[in-house]
Amino acid sequence: MEPAGAAANVTLKDVAAASGVSISTASRALDERGTASRSAAAAHVRKVAEELGYRRNSFASSLRRGETRTLGVLVPRLSDTVMALMFEELERAAADRGYFAMVATSGDEPDDERRAAETLLDRNVDGLILATARLDDELPRLLRQRRVAHVLVLRTDGVSPSALGDDDTGGYLAVRHLIDLGHRDIAVVTGPSFTSTANARLAGARRAMQEAGIELPEKWSLAAGYGIENGFSAGESLLSGDAAERPTAIFAANDNIAMGIMAAAHRYRLSIGGDLSLVGYNDIPLASRLPTPLTSVRVPLAQIARTAIDLIIDPDKEPRVSRSMPTLIPRESSGHPRA
Repeated sequence: MEPAGAAANVTLKDVAAASGVSISTASRALDERGTASRSAAAAHVRKVAEELGYRRNSFASSLRRGETRTLGVLVPRLSDTVMALMFEELERAAADRGYFAMVATSGDEPDDERRAAETLLDRNVDGLILATARLDDELPRLLRQRRVAHVLVLRTDGVSPSALGDDDTGGYLAVRHLIDLGHRDIAVVTGPSFTSTANARLAGARRAMQEAGIELPEKWSLAAGYGIENGFSAGESLLSGDAAERPTAIFAANDNIAMGIMAAAHRYRLSIGGDLSLVGYNDIPLASRLPTPLTSVRVPLAQIARTAIDLIIDPDKEPRVSRSMPTLIPRESSGHPRA
């Protein structure tokens, strides 16, 4: 048996000689990204390399090709469950394509977003994946001007390559569900107005109401942040009046907002699913485990992640803006209005 550490001295030249092939052929065989690595001859080279204890220096070979096989992912914050789950899916999808993903956060602040993007680019990432796009954001435009490979996830500016859920359809499904249960006094609490998600989910909700001949009073259409505390504040605003002035149902544009509204409802001794019907968005794992399980719109994060990786690796892939279809998941938080 070879002594420990001997494998570190095995070179590509040694593998080629032991396999009876040229160095370039051995290199192609050991590069699992290429079609040459799928042949029987390549399998033989890999077997020889394994027996010799050869370890390919993928970093050095990436530098020779002018790439690092690394993608930078920028999210507002990892304390947001959806963003954490999105990064995990992106990391998994990137690994399936032979890439490594590293993450940075921006706090949804444009200046911090730009600094984080520059930091990732300084580390020679091969491209950027942004879950931070704002409708008033200059960063995607600057990346397009600099010809930096990038893709937007969950949010879009409508121009840069984007992979997201169909938020308009999701908002429509949520409010259509409440209408089908018999509700007509429906409030909508969206996220920040600078996000495509908030605007599209509100547009879908309005579309469902217009079809049913229902008005959305201005006082019942609130733009909040995407945090639980924002939902609590919105819930206080909507539920603090007397019963005749309260909505019987609320569509919350994410599950954090919905949980904040649940807390506000508890404060006013309103039962969820009885006195107040509630629908959230994203269907995070906690949604089904709440004391009153939350009806929510499920977004296919794994599909969005795979599409995002495809778009950044294959920039000519169509369509440039890809929307994945959400699904409504009914649970106990939504019920018929009380007579």
